Amino acid sequence: MDLFSCIDLEPTRQRMEELAKLIDQYNYEYYMNDKSLVSDFEFDKLLRELIDLEQMHPDLAQPNSPTKRVGGEINKTFKQVTHRFPMLSLGNTYSLDEIREFEERTRKLLGDTPYSYTCELKYDGVAIGLTYKHGALVQAVTRGNGAVGDDITSNARTIPTIPLKLRGDFPDDFEARGEVVYPFDEFEAMNRQREADGDEPFANPRNAASGSLKLQDSRECAKRKLQFCMYFMMMPESAEENAYPQYATHYSRLQSAKQMGFKVQPFIKECANIAEIMDFINYWDKERWNLPYAIDGIVIKVNQVGLWNTMGLTAKSPRWAIAYKFKAERVSTPLESVSFQVGRTGIVTPVANMAPVWLGGTTVRRATLNNADFIQSLDIRKGDHLLIEKGGEIIPKVVGVDMEHRDPYASPIAYAQVCPVCGTPLVREAGESGYYCPNQDGCPPQIVGRLEHFVARRAMNIDSLGTERLQLLYDKGMVRNIADLYDLKREQLIGLETEADAATGNRSSIQEKGADNIISAISQSREIPFERVLFALGIRFVGEVGAKKLARFFKDIDLLMQASVEELAQVEDIGEKTAAFIYDYFHNPEHIAIIARLKEAGLQFSCSNTQVSDHLGGKTFVVSGVFSRFSRDEIKASIEAHGGKVSSSISGKTDFVLAGEKMGPEKLKKAEKLGVSIINEEQYLQMIGE
Repeated sequence: MDLFSCIDLEPTRQRMEELAKLIDQYNYEYYMNDKSLVSDFEFDKLLRELIDLEQMHPDLAQPNSPTKRVGGEINKTFKQVTHRFPMLSLGNTYSLDEIREFEERTRKLLGDTPYSYTCELKYDGVAIGLTYKHGALVQAVTRGNGAVGDDITSNARTIPTIPLKLRGDFPDDFEARGEVVYPFDEFEAMNRQREADGDEPFANPRNAASGSLKLQDSRECAKRKLQFCMYFMMMPESAEENAYPQYATHYSRLQSAKQMGFKVQPFIKECANIAEIMDFINYWDKERWNLPYAIDGIVIKVNQVGLWNTMGLTAKSPRWAIAYKFKAERVSTPLESVSFQVGRTGIVTPVANMAPVWLGGTTVRRATLNNADFIQSLDIRKGDHLLIEKGGEIIPKVVGVDMEHRDPYASPIAYAQVCPVCGTPLVREAGESGYYCPNQDGCPPQIVGRLEHFVARRAMNIDSLGTERLQLLYDKGMVRNIADLYDLKREQLIGLETEADAATGNRSSIQEKGADNIISAISQSREIPFERVLFALGIRFVGEVGAKKLARFFKDIDLLMQASVEELAQVEDIGEKTAAFIYDYFHNPEHIAIIARLKEAGLQFSCSNTQVSDHLGGKTFVVSGVFSRFSRDEIKASIEAHGGKVSSSISGKTDFVLAGEKMGPEKLKKAEKLGVSIINEEQYLQMIGE
């Protein structure tokens, strides 16, 4: 007899149900009503208890338990789903006259039929559809091409404003549509962390939201703190006509959705005529920058849902709705000075320092001028007023000069001739747009920048050393190059503080636990494979892919250091220019000394033999599409492990195209034109004997 069959699990089930209800209620009040009913500590304690109970009794766990908010599911492929209701695009316009024309067409089409409009904010995010049956979330799908989208259910469950179970009264079967947005404060915090980790910041909240929804690990999506804002309720026509007369208007549907637990924008308004529509547009054209998330326009819809079929569709969009897009806001502000910043690779970037101006919800004081060619192309001069835009982008852009304020005698901007930090004469290579400081081993911002690159997650992954700590170690004279990191001692780090901390009496920057974490992360980095160590060195023009190809070609750092420019250029994708930089790097006495110290510290400077077979016999593969058993990186690693080569583009030298779902149409066309064999995942597995 099973021992557990004799145990009464009813009290456990009831406790799990009680915990789920409590956590759902606390989540609802926090995200919908901005109320904290319990402390973070108490909330985390309840959540931890429910997680533990679900791990002990997985049969009692509910598919929409609030524990799904923290993520945990891994999704290597996103299954494609056909939309039950096509996700149509709206007709867009930047013209108020076209909004008037839309209203006139509607009036003519509907004649004496009573109707009104709704005006609502057009979110600048990612559209998704959520299917609910009997009050439970069963599926979340991206818009895709409007007919077919990707199943992102596991990631959607981590978004706190997506109800997993509905409240109050609701239809048995419907789809909630809305936009996933990234609030500005969370987006900026995430970008700061990405920069500290050595990752590229996202350009805008929309791109960040889109990328977050396609993360394979739902735990990572949960960390992004996305929000879902509902703007549509879709139901089968039979249900609309017979069972739910209270949902006759778009406005009433959204008000009902609030009671079900959805986050619905509070600014939707019913409008009776064109004058009220224009008032709404004009108001939000100014007030949009005071919102906590991005919008890029206003959506106007005929309010009465029953009239939508009457009005019908054009080839691309519904006739009963239109979107007015705001123009990017542009302001003029005086240029006070131009400063020059030095990056990790020595590139010197000009920055415009301007009189503070309010733009897009923030005060703008600085904006990049990119390079000397950019300044020359806009003919920027001393004392000019610059035109600044900030549309969907968070980062302000200089788009021109306000010529009305041009002093006819103004002199051109003089580009820096020497490094603003170390004073070394700047260099500009033929064919390059930027000047750079060649003093790579003596210029402080380049040294700190290389340290940041070295410890980044994709390089040595020393995650306990962020920008501020590295700057502190440099300022204290404890670290002057990457090899110095491996000489650090725990005792040196404890109590280390900036001069500002010491002057103000603030708590020391590094405590005992922090010191332990740093030393531990440095120690663990000794296991990082050669190709990532090579990338971490920060050789100019050598990225992750180039480092991998160099490591696998030469196998060992000594062979790489001895290679001539001609031998280096033989490596795939390493051109003569990059080969010359690599050669110079490894023939610099300071770099030779640093590598010798890194060897002594125990870093990996040779390739371990990862090849498991020679089934593929040197054949060249191009990988395209999505696969069920592998991620893209895994299948590329598998090809190399079985003796094959991976190329990024199709040519006459390509032996096979390994095609998954959603293979790029251009690659398919080119492969067919060149007569390259196209194989699927199953055929590939047969080739490698699996």
